[in-house]
Amino acid sequence: MSGVSTLGQALDQIEKIKTQQLKFGILSTQLSTGKKTQEFSGLGTSVLTSKRARADFTSLDKYIENIKNTDRRIQLMSIAIDEFKEQTEHFATALVHFAQQSTHQEDRVVYWDDPTTTAIENIALGVDTDQPDVDFRTLQQLASNIFDFAVDLLNQQEGDRYLLGGAETLTKPLGSTDTLDSAMSTLLAGWKDGTISTEDFIDDLVDRSASSGNPNAITDSVIGYNAVLSNGDSGNVYARVSDTAEIEYTVLANDRSFRDVLVALAYIKNGDLPPAVDEVEIDPGTGLPVIITEGAPGDTLDDMKENFFAVFNQLTGMVNKAIDDIDQLRFKIESVRARLDTIKTNYTNQKNLLQTTISDVENVDINEVALTINTLQIQLEASYRVTALTSQLSLVNFMGV
Repeated sequence: MSGVSTLGQALDQIEKIKTQQLKFGILSTQLSTGKKTQEFSGLGTSVLTSKRARADFTSLDKYIENIKNTDRRIQLMSIAIDEFKEQTEHFATALVHFAQQSTHQEDRVVYWDDPTTTAIENIALGVDTDQPDVDFRTLQQLASNIFDFAVDLLNQQEGDRYLLGGAETLTKPLGSTDTLDSAMSTLLAGWKDGTISTEDFIDDLVDRSASSGNPNAITDSVIGYNAVLSNGDSGNVYARVSDTAEIEYTVLANDRSFRDVLVALAYIKNGDLPPAVDEVEIDPGTGLPVIITEGAPGDTLDDMKENFFAVFNQLTGMVNKAIDDIDQLRFKIESVRARLDTIKTNYTNQKNLLQTTISDVENVDINEVALTINTLQIQLEASYRVTALTSQLSLVNFMGV
């Protein structure tokens, strides 16, 4: 037990030990966490630097995540557009290779001489069958297959988000195309029976708005696009890349290029398209021609072929132009993607600099802390020994007796 004369010394020694223990605890926490302090207040005058750096770091993280999400969506859009273009190119190649010298109907041409005249006209009026040949059937099957695939591509999704619907992301851009098939059948019937001229028929296929005074125009709503797209109210899609900047990357399923390809496919695949020329037979009783199945309009086989291929070539031109326009869409979104990648790289570099700032302010040198702990441990053990010796002193020991 300490004497009265040593009380102050003992209390002072105990206080030093407490201080050493507190410092030892702080250093142990620093060693285990790598941080100078567990509270911002412990950073002293550097606290504002730390808070600002952390706020900027978090903000950059948010925008980098936005860019990553946008990049993923653009990749999916690009894949869909690339595939749409590739299928359109297959279709365009098939159209080019579809021979225009043939009626593409099986069996024989029907010739007719007017019995009321003495001259031998030998007029080719049509063909004795309405059955399309293998080339025609193959082209129609190809168009049908590509059409269904093209619809799926235009309805490309990421989760429940439609990527080609503009800001209207939760509504399918292109729904049922039954109305398009029905409208095409009606137009084909009117064209074949002469109600609609070839020029008007082409206008109907090319026009996408009835506001021009064409009530038979193949509008977006007729094709099957949703009301928002059909009315032009879809809105654009943006990627927010900073507090004040957004980048637009909209591609709509009803873009003119996509629309024209769908119309061309719908025309070719329609079951009412063949035959190209009239199926005709000569009445054995009267000697007059009888039309069994109507083909393209015209009085002779050559007239019918000319009208048939006038529409055919118009649609072929639409498809080829659509391919070029689709390239422009691809260029647009790939340019946006490249720009976003540059921004993301800049943000990543900024994050690294901010991380360095945060580390300089908040982190400790682990090696230095370990060395300090080792030194402090030695000092603390020495303090314990001194305290122990002091507590053993007595008057007899002190006087040396």
